Amino acid sequence: MSGRSELVVSFGEMLIDFVPTVAGVSLVEAPAFLKAPGGASANVAIAVARLGGGAAFVGKLGDDEFGRMLASILCDNGVDGGGVVFDAGARTALAFVTLRADGEREFMFYRNPSADMLLTAAELNVELIKRAAVFHYGSISLIAEPCRSAHLRAMEIAKEAGALLSYDPNLREALWPSREEARTKILSIWDQADIVKVSEVELEFLTGIDSVEDDVVMKLWRPTMKLLLVTLGDQGCKYYARDFRGAVPSYKVQQVDTTGAGDAFVGALLRKIVQDPSSLQDQKRLEEAIKFANACGAITTTKKGAIPSLPSEVEVLQLMESA
Repeated sequence: MSGRSELVVSFGEMLIDFVPTVAGVSLVEAPAFLKAPGGASANVAIAVARLGGGAAFVGKLGDDEFGRMLASILCDNGVDGGGVVFDAGARTALAFVTLRADGEREFMFYRNPSADMLLTAAELNVELIKRAAVFHYGSISLIAEPCRSAHLRAMEIAKEAGALLSYDPNLREALWPSREEARTKILSIWDQADIVKVSEVELEFLTGIDSVEDDVVMKLWRPTMKLLLVTLGDQGCKYYARDFRGAVPSYKVQQVDTTGAGDAFVGALLRKIVQDPSSLQDQKRLEEAIKFANACGAITTTKKGAIPSLPSEVEVLQLMESA
């Protein structure tokens, strides 16, 4: 990646989350909802930009009030929106997200189909994707055509241009026709990624084993990978590289809402990796990058909503120093 830009291009969905005004209630019990911009891929792009990095988003929005609002939010947060296209015939996706008393989330989606599902390969901004130092994506865009084909083509373009491929499956079981199809399609592109991040829940879902022991994690390792990460919530994360492995604890904070914490972690880690790609081969430098990412994820849990709570580099360094 020498001589390449430090641009992180994030591919996938951006949507409106509707979050209850009161924590710890079901959707039915919620007295009212606040609208919040969301979508894992967009969160990652904004996380990178908030930390001072170059970020771009590739995806499709509805040509409606919400879609235009989301495009403006990308722009306002310093994300290159040159990969955004609008669909006149489909709405921007909506998700109702409940915050349980413990800060964890439950989802109900409105997307049948939503604009993000209708992105075609012909609509990809090829030149933007070719500029990526890292091309990041999830699995929601694999669920349905034509977006699935667009996703696979975008990966090809990025890989051919020399980008690192970064994959966070971001499992949303409710969006898939079945658990079996989710598992199969999520794993269908597993071998192509350089960097993969999974949560504890996703590790169990993909392996069928309720354990975070090394032998279980290594079932997801591929010889083509440079880095495999398992995030453990407030317990930090485990990491596996070609020549070393380890664990990095998180930072203790007062959690309010875990929405976007994983995306903040990924964005922060990718920001550090594009600044110093050789950290993937250096355990000490990689651990420093993961500490930074853990701090970024921790801060994001201290406020409601994903995008409003993504921290600046100064905030992340302050937490690291205070700890």
